[in-house]
Amino acid sequence: MRFYFSLRSPYSWLTLHDLLNDYPDLAERLDWVPYWDPDESTLKELNAAGGEFGYASMPKAKHLYILQDVRRLARARGLAMRWPLDREPRWEVPHLAYLVAASRGYGREFVLRASELRWEQGLDICDPAVVADIAAWLRLPPADLTGAVDDPGVREQGVQALLSAYRAGVFGVPFFVRGYDKYWGLDRLADFAGSAGMRPAGPSHPAEEHAGGCG
Repeated sequence: MRFYFSLRSPYSWLTLHDLLNDYPDLAERLDWVPYWDPDESTLKELNAAGGEFGYASMPKAKHLYILQDVRRLARARGLAMRWPLDREPRWEVPHLAYLVAASRGYGREFVLRASELRWEQGLDICDPAVVADIAAWLRLPPADLTGAVDDPGVREQGVQALLSAYRAGVFGVPFFVRGYDKYWGLDRLADFAGSAGMRPAGPSHPAEEHAGGCG
């Protein structure tokens, strides 16, 4: 079972909150796979491997809607958020760093900390200095995580992650896959968990009535 997430996506952040609060056992069983907007170099490598990036940029109206929607959903969960400003972000920086942290057994902790810094403190997680702070918080060598973006081996792992998403038919996040069954959006978490025989540990938020997902 795979959980495709993006550190860019507010819906991934909210899904992470619900997953860990409502289905902690399921979180342990999932293969967490990063998904992000590739830079030109990564996209070329992905295309050469036979894959494509299946997400298109959203119109302004949808972006404005998401600003309102995410604030409502965060408030319902008791989460205080600060919307970050992304200025020429390079999403390889945090997502490839995640792969290094995951290889050391700290993948989930990296995602939690990066999500907290981005969505609750409004920090730029594409800034290597912020990634270095996350590494220090995890007690990992900062250079190992900040250097991931230039490490050929880690970059290849990143291409394979995006290729996995392409083959799974991922077009946005959060996205769950269990066998041939696919579930897209924050509001599909309960259905996905139910398909795996999981029941919520306890209600932590109101029921959703829309498809919460983006790229």
